[in-house]
Amino acid sequence: MDTFVIAEAGSNHNGIFDQALKLIDVAYDAGASAVKFQTFKSETLYNKNTPNFAGYNNINDLIKSLELPRDWQKPLKEYCDKKNIEFMSSPFDEQAVQDLVDLDVKRIKIAGFESTDLRFVEMVASTKLPLIISAGIGCSLDFIYKIIKICNKSGCDDVTILHCNNAYPTPQKDINLNTIKDIKSWYPNVKVGLSDHTTNTLTPSLAVALGATTIEKHITISKQLPGPDHIFALEPHELKEMISMIQLTELSLGRKKGQYTTSEQLFKKAGRSIVAKKNISQGDRLTVDNITTMRPYLDNSVQASLWFEYLNSTAEKNYKVGDFI
Repeated sequence: MDTFVIAEAGSNHNGIFDQALKLIDVAYDAGASAVKFQTFKSETLYNKNTPNFAGYNNINDLIKSLELPRDWQKPLKEYCDKKNIEFMSSPFDEQAVQDLVDLDVKRIKIAGFESTDLRFVEMVASTKLPLIISAGIGCSLDFIYKIIKICNKSGCDDVTILHCNNAYPTPQKDINLNTIKDIKSWYPNVKVGLSDHTTNTLTPSLAVALGATTIEKHITISKQLPGPDHIFALEPHELKEMISMIQLTELSLGRKKGQYTTSEQLFKKAGRSIVAKKNISQGDRLTVDNITTMRPYLDNSVQASLWFEYLNSTAEKNYKVGDFI
């Protein structure tokens, strides 16, 4: 599979180490390229004076309940290394960035809500690791230029921009996948992908058809588990289905290079040839009265596509009714 698929475990570990391991298993079993967690602390993420929003009475308490213990990261990465699936995490503070660098991760992902914080982008880019950045809420096509410029200035030249809608879940009418083509057109020197928060398995393969090379999708053991991110995440069988559709999409995106594909060779005889519908003598003019087109097309017959080239030409030999011209 050419597409880099990130199975976003996020906070769906629910504070249970064995559940985090199971999420890694889910990603590995489905054939994902990487499994990604999130490294944050409530005291450095939201200000203590944050008002209630999005239906949450106390956002700080919620974030506290979703934290990934920092001492989990090393054993989780070791488990990923053992299973040969890449460990990733999105950092949300300075210490989180350093912790991931110390873990020797291959790349870092900047989340959609953080990508408009150019201070933070600069700090992460200074690691010089490859970056995957969600161009999420508040991030226009123009603003992407600022992100790329800061990354390059900081010594990071390997940047992937993910089109992203930060509504959880994202209504299908708001996913606006043609934005992928816009980003590719505006910034031809960066890789482009999709961070998808729709609830279906089809959207990522549509994005791949439009040129996405990286797909990020939330996963869960079960949508019935408590927590804000389970309901829109994919269950194990859905993740397998999504990856299968991406593979099918990749297989479908070739270009026909000749008159026939390999699979069409067996069926080319079903094409039409020019044949005599009357007896024709050498020197006669070939007209609509004495020639027609019929199946099959053979290697030594004349394709029907050459009809107008042969019409009104002179017969080079005698033909009987049904003979190939």
